[in-house]
Amino acid sequence: MAHIDELRLMTRVARMYYQMGLRQAEIAERLSLSQSTISRLLKRAEREQIVRITVSVPNGVYIELEEALVTRYALRDAIVADCTNWEDEEEIKRSLGHAAAYYVESTLRRGECIGVSSWSTTLLAMADAMNPIARAKGARIVQILGGASESPARAQAVYLVNRLATLTGGEAIFLPVPVIVGSQEARDILLQDPYVRSVIRLFDEVTIAFVGIGSLQPSPLLATSGNAFTPEEQALLARQGAVGDVLQRFFDTWGRPVETPLDRRVIGMSLEQLKKVRRSVGIAGGRRKRKAILGAVRGGLINVLVTDRLTAEWLLEQNGEG
Repeated sequence: MAHIDELRLMTRVARMYYQMGLRQAEIAERLSLSQSTISRLLKRAEREQIVRITVSVPNGVYIELEEALVTRYALRDAIVADCTNWEDEEEIKRSLGHAAAYYVESTLRRGECIGVSSWSTTLLAMADAMNPIARAKGARIVQILGGASESPARAQAVYLVNRLATLTGGEAIFLPVPVIVGSQEARDILLQDPYVRSVIRLFDEVTIAFVGIGSLQPSPLLATSGNAFTPEEQALLARQGAVGDVLQRFFDTWGRPVETPLDRRVIGMSLEQLKKVRRSVGIAGGRRKRKAILGAVRGGLINVLVTDRLTAEWLLEQNGEG
């Protein structure tokens, strides 16, 4: 029996080809796959008896939810993962990590410039679940958020970039500065460093970015890294209407940036730069992050979403209210 992630992709391709009437070349472009891969998946779908008279959706695959999310929020793609314990955030992360890993393995192309957020435990789960990707040779893995820290947590940020570089046979490129500095003046001084400037210039070359979506409360990894705002600063963001962040850039439930002096202390890719990336993949789930995920998709901060089934259903239930 094929793996659940293979079944998900086979089912999506079969629906697009047999029920939506798309040509294989159109499907390949939409899903960032080669046309030969589409042909192979259609044949596999027949062998797995997904394609009969109608497309049979296997348990644990939520193609209709994914298609509804793409339509509702104008996404490029959506991946909905199942979970057995919806109260266990760690299990949700593992499920999302496996789903995201398969998406990466299926769609990554040779010579990509891959941007990664350093401080996401969900991205760490993705990296741990990934297999080597031979066809992604020549990739550059770029930290798009400061990766420096004096705490032991820095090792995980380094591990994430190094593991992706190893799996793709690519080059690891680090941004050796903190996420948050004490003042705008300190940030400006660090940005004058020639190497730091060279890394930041690469942001405009990123072809696919992987980011976590955070709530106002920082993750344990970020909190222990020393790269989180203080409780008082978080309270300021909340008063300004912030519900979450991507790359430590905070926004409201409509995805509008919440502008405070704090933003001028962050070193990393901006939301405007992220919006210009061909594929910006947000990986997040769980009840605590739902408003943040809603803001991210409403605001077009990401164009590919990997989330859990209950969060997907909740997103589709939301109306025009904040």
